[in-house]
Amino acid sequence: MIEVERVMTLDHPLTDVVGYLSDFGNTEMWDPGTVTCDRIDSGPVSVGAEWRNISVFRGHRTELLYRLARFDPDHLIFVGRNRTATSTDDLRFEDDGGRTRLIYRARIEFGGLARLATPLLKREFERLGDEVSERLPRAVDHALGASPPRGDQPL
Repeated sequence: MIEVERVMTLDHPLTDVVGYLSDFGNTEMWDPGTVTCDRIDSGPVSVGAEWRNISVFRGHRTELLYRLARFDPDHLIFVGRNRTATSTDDLRFEDDGGRTRLIYRARIEFGGLARLATPLLKREFERLGDEVSERLPRAVDHALGASPPRGDQPL
C-alpha cells in the first residue's frame, strides 16, 4: 500500500469547500492524473454515488469505478476500484476561522502481480501528492470565486 498525505488551507468556508469536493467529477480540475471523471448515476450526491474515472499514470491509461463511501459535513471518502487496484481518497475538513483546513490522504493498494511494483511507485505518488496540493486550492478558488484578501496581504 502507498499513502500520501497533504494538508492545505483553503480561503473559503468549510460547507462551500465540502460541497465542491463532494462531486468527484471535479477531480478533472485538481487531480493531475485524471483525464475524465463522469458521474454514472443520477440524483443528489450522497453515499453510494458513483463516477467512472479515467486516469493516466506513468503513461498508462486506467479506469476505476469510484463510489462515495462516506459523506459527513466534515469528512468525505471516495473508494475507486478496478481489477488490479483499490484507491481511496480520504478528505477531512476543519473550520479555520472562515477558512477551511483540508487533510487529504490518498491511498492505493495493488493486487496480484501489480503489488510487486508498489515500492517502485512510491516516489511517483509523492510527486502527484505535491501536484494535488498546488492544483486543488486553485481549482477551489476558480469554482468558488477568488480568495478574499486577508488583512496581512496587500490589496
